[in-house]
Amino acid sequence: MKKHFTVAVIGAGGRGSVYTELMHNKEEFTIVAACDVIPKKLENLKNIVDIKDEALFTDEEEFFREKRADVLVIATCDSDHVRQCVRAMKLGYDVLLEKPISDSREEIQELLAVQKETGRKVVVCHVLRYTLAIKKLEELIAEGVLGKLIAIDHLERVGFWHQAQAYVRIQKMYSDTQHPTILAKCCHDLDLIQHFAGARCKTVSSVGGLTHFRPENAPEGATQRCVDCPHIDTCCYSAKRVYIDMWKQRGCPKFSWPWYKVSLTNPNTEENLYEGIRNTVFGECVYKCGVETNPHVVDNQMVQMEFENGVRANLKMLFAAASGRRINFFGTEGEIVYDERVGTIEVRPYFKETEIFEIKTLNVQGWGHGGGDFGLIESLYSILTGEATDYTSLAESLESHLMGVAAEESRLDGGKAVLVHP
Repeated sequence: MKKHFTVAVIGAGGRGSVYTELMHNKEEFTIVAACDVIPKKLENLKNIVDIKDEALFTDEEEFFREKRADVLVIATCDSDHVRQCVRAMKLGYDVLLEKPISDSREEIQELLAVQKETGRKVVVCHVLRYTLAIKKLEELIAEGVLGKLIAIDHLERVGFWHQAQAYVRIQKMYSDTQHPTILAKCCHDLDLIQHFAGARCKTVSSVGGLTHFRPENAPEGATQRCVDCPHIDTCCYSAKRVYIDMWKQRGCPKFSWPWYKVSLTNPNTEENLYEGIRNTVFGECVYKCGVETNPHVVDNQMVQMEFENGVRANLKMLFAAASGRRINFFGTEGEIVYDERVGTIEVRPYFKETEIFEIKTLNVQGWGHGGGDFGLIESLYSILTGEATDYTSLAESLESHLMGVAAEESRLDGGKAVLVHP
């Protein structure tokens, strides 16, 4: 008989809800319990799957009083992940763990020790690894079109309004629970670089900072809230332009990202969104949020890495007109350019014709991260049963997290080279 898994969820926000819906659509999983400190999020989760009221919790201690399912999805704030994952493994859960996991070397070692002690599976949500586009890159590199890989040049272009939302405004709201920007935003990118490099990282150096989103750069006469500001219709980061005008331009979606961050009311309405920008951090001036006092918030960062097998890599995180990664792979016999914004994978072998693949033909439409959310949950069952290899395991994922920790140590020390494994 085919094995069946019951699932509990802690963290019923955007990521938790996506995983819940995807698992609810698969007969191998049944969602049986959920926990979140905000009751409205639990109410919205019940619109996706009918969980009994007695299995809904707003208190973490009560939720962890006993094991409530076979698998626990952890999709809470960054700083909660390690504590909750340790508790889950000790209770006997297998875990689907949202990233970033930790910004602490000590916590990373603790997690690995508890996993070894308990023998539980921990699948980390590096969803980009599960996209067909990334799998195509793996296939091309394995075929040898590059020859020997020499270097990786990785550009992470963050949409300007996304930068303002997730890495300025939200940083004010969750300043004590968010990890440094290089991990909060670029844990995907560090994971991909380490995966493609195919070795442990030796040294990391990094520079960067908060250059733009500072009080001295606010337009003259700017107010604390966008709704009161004379620049409400002209500022690039106006909450009205981002959360009202853009919402209308995109057909007034009922309840989708990023608008569900501004208003938890489902479905969203213009009235609810205006209420959100009047009363929440999403309506505050990006220049006056106070994030300049947090040394771990940046709006640009450059990271250089050297791996034990000789591969070298650059990572550049910048806010830009439109989002989209671009990854250049340089080898002894060819070059590959993966560009999300252009929508292509270009394969340029030396003395041979260029071959171009359209990324959109490789994506699962309708799900986030280029179909990676869908791909992760599609693979999860086989990972839990042992039929498939977990290639976003805790051990592999923590290697890229150590790279992020080293990058932040280097940046705060003026760009000094830091050993990833001192």
